[in-house]
Amino acid sequence: MNEIQFVDSVTQLHDLCQKMKQEPWLAMDTEFLREKTYYPKFCLLQIATLDWVACVDPIALEGQLDELFEIINDPSIIKILHSCRQDVEIFYQLSGKLPIPVYDTQLVAPLLGFQENTGYAMLVSGFLNINLSKIHTRTDWSQRPLSAEQIQYAADDVIYLAKIYQMMQQKLQALGREDWLKEDFEQLMNEDLYDIPPENAWLKIRGKNKLTGKQLAIVQVLAEWREQVAKKDDRPKNWILRDELILDMAKLQPLNVKALSEIRGINDGLVRRSGKQICELIAMAQNLPGIKLKSKGSSKKTQQLEAVLDILTGLVRLRADENSLNPVILATRKDLEQLLLDSQESPLLHGWRYSMVGQELQQMLQGKLSITIADNSMQIQQQTTDLLE
Repeated sequence: MNEIQFVDSVTQLHDLCQKMKQEPWLAMDTEFLREKTYYPKFCLLQIATLDWVACVDPIALEGQLDELFEIINDPSIIKILHSCRQDVEIFYQLSGKLPIPVYDTQLVAPLLGFQENTGYAMLVSGFLNINLSKIHTRTDWSQRPLSAEQIQYAADDVIYLAKIYQMMQQKLQALGREDWLKEDFEQLMNEDLYDIPPENAWLKIRGKNKLTGKQLAIVQVLAEWREQVAKKDDRPKNWILRDELILDMAKLQPLNVKALSEIRGINDGLVRRSGKQICELIAMAQNLPGIKLKSKGSSKKTQQLEAVLDILTGLVRLRADENSLNPVILATRKDLEQLLLDSQESPLLHGWRYSMVGQELQQMLQGKLSITIADNSMQIQQQTTDLLE
């Protein structure tokens, strides 16, 4: 087993960066805390190849990580991560850039027979027959010094990740699927995923679809204010104002501090600090145009709709069988419903799913494809011009 290098000085970091520059790919993981802050607190960076492993202490090196991020953001080096969204958010927050290109093993896993959103421990078990310890799952990674056991626990994540990456690539190449996820990986490098404008923060609030347009305008204004305060004070959004209280305020629309204080579950401190401002925001939002949520189409399950879904499911099963995939990995019935009712948001119109079946599903819904049965097997045929006319 390779010795773990713990990097907590500028000299050590420079030496590590020189080594990193020589690599075509790097397995990476981060440890961070976010329970008490808006922004994740970067506590540890683990990096590995098949030949070496290092843990970088960003707390000891705070403000001195520019050389490291030059390499993380180097487009000639592939960054291997598992479920990379939060890791990428940290890199983007600290460097202002996205670590293009990335390779997310969680996205690859379904193409190799694993379930959707497979956890890292499941991958390690499936590929390497190793059961990861969970003893340090709740570790406060901001505390120093870290024990040798904690460092080994953190390093294991990238030691195994490097091995899994190699095995995944071999399997994908054997199946001819090494390019299937190119678009999916590129979509992860969309800045909008990591830097949501405050005015769009309301879109993440669940339960808003039951409100009127005028109420939604209030939700938008309050959510934008909350986002700005949370960023400024570096505190979790729900510490400022919980989602359910934003919804209650939109419904009750209190215009003075007394009415605001009578809302069930509201914090007295919030009323003292920000009550007047909140009421002013609500009054201002009452004069804004109502917001109309994008229609999701009728959700009523008619027999006709069910029959169409059955036909689409047949096509999905056919293509899944041809590619030795579980049909649920390719498309669930819910995915097919979304294609019917809200096609712009459908995952079937992006990435490898579009190539494998999404395009055909679209054509079938447009009447350009037909299904025939022969010798107990289903055949997909292009409709002729005469039939379409």
